[in-house]
Amino acid sequence: MKKIALMLAVLCFSAALFSCSSAPKITRVNADEAIDLSGNWNDTDSKLVADEMMADSVARPWMDNFIKANQTKPRIIVGTVLNKSDEHINTETFVKDLERSLINTGKATFVASKAERDEIRDERMDQADFSDPATVKKFGKEIGADFMLKGQINTITDAIKNETLKYYQIELELVDIQTNEKVWIGQKKIKKVVGKKKYKA
Repeated sequence: MKKIALMLAVLCFSAALFSCSSAPKITRVNADEAIDLSGNWNDTDSKLVADEMMADSVARPWMDNFIKANQTKPRIIVGTVLNKSDEHINTETFVKDLERSLINTGKATFVASKAERDEIRDERMDQADFSDPATVKKFGKEIGADFMLKGQINTITDAIKNETLKYYQIELELVDIQTNEKVWIGQKKIKKVVGKKKYKA
């Protein structure tokens, strides 16, 4: 019995030791801190690209021309942002970064996307059936967008031995919905070297 008890104690100790050694180490960091583990597209890339490209877009002549002609801020809707890269990139988070960045400039407003509008229209229909008539929101009062923002993310990867070069090219364009004219085309490039050697910026 003593041998069995000793064996059980050893097994329990070994299991506990293995459990402690295999547990992941978790470190909480500031959400704004730039962290690049794999070199792939990440939240830092998304935010920096959105901020830089939207700042460039509102600084171009189309913005002042529109405001002078219409005496109002342009209304923008986001169309399709395609992921043509060789990575899985969540373009929805990138689109939200674009919206946030452009709205924060104070020079433009965003109109809800098609999917968002469908959900809001369903809510409006429910209000017509179930809400107090004094609070029901009417159909036909939506504000149309003046421009559509579209784009794509492309990548080129080059590798040799233990080093990889990741090249990202982000293309965005703003299209006048009335005339189909492209009033702004923006481009941002990112290069990352993933490996042991250190490169000066």
